[in-house]
Amino acid sequence: MDKIETKLLKEITSTYKIKNGAYNIRKNGVGIERKVTENINIISKKDKQGIDIIIKENTKNEILHIPVIITEGGLTDEVYNDFFVGKNADVVIIAGCGIHNDGDTTSQHNGIHRFFLEENAKVKYIEKHIGEGNGQGKRILNPQTVVELKNGSTLEMETTQIKGVDSTIRDTRGVLQYNTNLIITEKIMTHGNQFAKTIFDVELNGENSSTKVVSRSIAKDSSKQEFISKITGNNRCFGHVECDAIIMDNASIKATPEITANNVDARLIHEATIGKIAGEQVTKLMTLGLTEKEAEKEIINGFLK
Repeated sequence: MDKIETKLLKEITSTYKIKNGAYNIRKNGVGIERKVTENINIISKKDKQGIDIIIKENTKNEILHIPVIITEGGLTDEVYNDFFVGKNADVVIIAGCGIHNDGDTTSQHNGIHRFFLEENAKVKYIEKHIGEGNGQGKRILNPQTVVELKNGSTLEMETTQIKGVDSTIRDTRGVLQYNTNLIITEKIMTHGNQFAKTIFDVELNGENSSTKVVSRSIAKDSSKQEFISKITGNNRCFGHVECDAIIMDNASIKATPEITANNVDARLIHEATIGKIAGEQVTKLMTLGLTEKEAEKEIINGFLK
């Protein structure tokens, strides 16, 4: 890989070393490198682009990387990845996509991920999306995530998109059984004329199932964002959705909550806050020697932590 590709890969994987554990690296629509372990196997699909990841039961303290990088303009890459996580496994999965587009045609990645967690399995899933490049071509990322949690399992999902993506539709859906837990933390920032739409749709079917969704977003310039959440409680369960957004300049943000309780013991909460940066926060930081722009940047960085 050249310097641009190596930089993208490093930004996606963050501090996690990609050579540690199993991995599958995809570049410009093609898998270029793969490593499996005794407990994590990766198999290419035969009927479409994508992979099946099989994680053995009782697998502990292993990391799986499945990054995607795109450096070609005019490429639309669609990939289907299925994760089969065995009983009592406890693993970390690092995913995400980086697009570098210096051309005048659109580059796009659609990643469709399905998670099937067996009893008492635990997964921490980290997904980072970034876009960069000096071309006029669009950088589009549309991730879809489908989660099925069996008794006692937990999926913790962290998603981040804070620069360079012109358009994104992020669709996450989950079906939870007995004593399961789905935790989602989302961070998004848009600027210019960018557009971002987030959809969460979770069914709490099992007794003592629970979900917590926390979205932090910032919309700047003339960008637009939409946040749609739907939580359905069909048993004794708990659901909490929290959407906090900062709006700046001529941007617009729309939040649409929907919570449905089909059981008297379903406890569902939705909180949404949209507002501008408080002037007193900026003034306080300016007294410490920061300029107005530096103060706003400091507040934004703290908000997205």
